Amino acid sequence: MALYEVQHFTLCDGWINTWSIEDQHGISKPEVFTSFEDALSSLDGFLEDELVEFELGNIASPYIRDDFKIVKIERVNHEDIN
Repeated sequence: MALYEVQHFTLCDGWINTWSIEDQHGISKPEVFTSFEDALSSLDGFLEDELVEFELGNIASPYIRDDFKIVKIERVNHEDIN
């Protein structure tokens, strides 16, 4: 099954998945999506929230879309699926 993740460009590690979620047992794991559309929707929502927080003066600058990309990945562990 193909999965997708949102990757963020970092100076130290290059393109990596910095997004995580907490499972029902309180364990943090990388966030992955079952479709490109779900990943894109999540990224769009995140960037919209960032813009709102910037406009409210709560953060100095919002993230830039070019610092993110959606990547198709392969996983065999079905526990990774959101």
